Amino acid sequence: MTRSAVLPVAPTRGRLRPLGLDEVRITGGFWARRRHVNATATLDHCRDWMERVGWIGNFRAAAQGRIHRDRRGREFADSDVYKLLEAMAWEAGHGDGTALDQRIAALTETIAPAQEPDGYLNTAFGRPGQQPRYSDLEWGHELYCYGHLIQAGVAQTRARGEGELAKIARRAADHVCAAFGPGGIERVCGHPEIETALVELARATGEQRYLDQARLFVDRRGHGTLAEIEFGRAYYQDDVPVRTADVLRGHAVRALYLAAGAVDVAVETGDDELLAAVVRQWETTVARRTYLTGGMGSHHRDESFGDDFVLPPDRAYSETCAGVASVMLSWRLLLATGEPRFADLAERTLFNVVATSPSDDGRAFFYANTLHRRRRGTAAPADTDSPRAESSLRAPWFAVSCCPTNVARTLALLPAYLATADDHGIQLHQYADAEITTAGIALRVRTDYPSDGTVTVHVDRSPSDHPWTLSLRVPAWTEGATTRLVDPDGVRRTVAPGTATLTRRFRPGDEIRLELPMAPRWIAPDPRIDAVRGTVAVQRGPLVYCAESVDLPDQRDIDVVRVDPSAEPQDGPDDTVVAPGELAATQGESADSPWPYQPFDQPTAPTAERTGITLVPYHSWANCGPSTMRVWLPTTAQPPTEQRPSAP
Repeated sequence: MTRSAVLPVAPTRGRLRPLGLDEVRITGGFWARRRHVNATATLDHCRDWMERVGWIGNFRAAAQGRIHRDRRGREFADSDVYKLLEAMAWEAGHGDGTALDQRIAALTETIAPAQEPDGYLNTAFGRPGQQPRYSDLEWGHELYCYGHLIQAGVAQTRARGEGELAKIARRAADHVCAAFGPGGIERVCGHPEIETALVELARATGEQRYLDQARLFVDRRGHGTLAEIEFGRAYYQDDVPVRTADVLRGHAVRALYLAAGAVDVAVETGDDELLAAVVRQWETTVARRTYLTGGMGSHHRDESFGDDFVLPPDRAYSETCAGVASVMLSWRLLLATGEPRFADLAERTLFNVVATSPSDDGRAFFYANTLHRRRRGTAAPADTDSPRAESSLRAPWFAVSCCPTNVARTLALLPAYLATADDHGIQLHQYADAEITTAGIALRVRTDYPSDGTVTVHVDRSPSDHPWTLSLRVPAWTEGATTRLVDPDGVRRTVAPGTATLTRRFRPGDEIRLELPMAPRWIAPDPRIDAVRGTVAVQRGPLVYCAESVDLPDQRDIDVVRVDPSAEPQDGPDDTVVAPGELAATQGESADSPWPYQPFDQPTAPTAERTGITLVPYHSWANCGPSTMRVWLPTTAQPPTEQRPSAP
């Protein structure tokens, strides 16, 4: 089959071929609404804030020789301008993007004069009054910023044709190869990102030197070229070589970006050992270091993974950028292997981390994504940036605003995550109202997923001379329930979690229906997760649910909730779930005792009020104002201690 030109990720080999933005269009439903808000509100919001706080102005100051006194923002602020440009380029690639093209051109005209003759481009280093180039590879983020610049240039090339932004990115990449290639600076950046960008540039241009440089960076990682720091070299994955590591560790975003780049290198070079190493790390991380939402990172201090099973809900950092990076990694592993488990985690993370960050209007965001909010907090100021880990309400901007721009670019390229092709047919991995057109096949997908579990695929065009295979992912969360596939003849068959396939000579007018079980169900944690032992959560389809104080009588504190897992939760109105339970008095609602501990044989017996507990999709929490919230709910009776959670 022919290859799309409008591809965020374009491997030259692998089990599956991705479909591009010119082949897949989201037409309605959950993701269409969020993509519309992203295109009409979030992109302008990000650009306006970056002008307001001076990050775009840094490029003007650099070109005019006043950057040493006028620079604003953190050392990596350049990267967010580049991520915004990438988001704009992908959004322009969906159709008539003339207005976006003009905005991209205007930003590019601001950036271009700041680039040095040898291709170096950074507003925080290298000019009079600043630190020298590459003098702080641990924290300086110079190569990290190049990575996002290069990805923006690739996006422009693939979506709209090579323009000035792409040329700037290419000159920067050539500079990186000259400065860090053989015989150059034999070190790495403290924040991985350049690796996957260089591989994608190699794919876009056919230039081997970019792939070679990416491979050099991956192979250098883990050999102690960066200085020891208080968090240890594991913080930036410079403690253990990629090929020998068994789990993702350290700063979660750094670890996931590095793993994504390593997969790209492995695929393009045919390095099965390297690919197997990343798969091994992914497996261990998912089994031991991942939240129910798909979120990753349980340490606030260093934004890092905790040890195995250290997943406290009230201290969950679960950075939005880590969710984006996790989806990037899962997508690459899916393309390389064809295994649906990677699409399962991507789905969980998209619905419960990426979709949770932006507000309904697309102008405020969560940076961290806690699973238990103990204090109501207050609304973030509308006219100033906020501390990045504040989670009482979404904030319009942060002093470190990597997450809003990461969400923006992810939603802009989201249609490319829906489907793939191979020599045998088409595979659907994520479900949304969509139109898919590729290689003589045209499909319409109609569904109200995730509110409803019915996914209907209409065949509008199909080759008449040979059969082909339609494959549909059956999510792992359907384990223990009945999923059915209905073929064009009306024949129904039960299918197991994994992949449901149908091979035949499809004809225009054929209809295939996947019926996924969507009843809400209790989820028990692995008993090795001490922080949530004795609690349960509720999941419906791919959505994790939470209890929020705004839905309790008199907006009582969320910690009065107890649920009864001996009875099943039930669907409520408007995508809510009603769980059987009670509201109990707690220490938080009564006077303090002199000592907060009691003998085990003399427990305090709080009074309890039996009631139904309203739960809402986790991605929607805090949309009704300040509240307390929790995902893992104490029970009126202990669940079995040896129960294990299902696959993601």
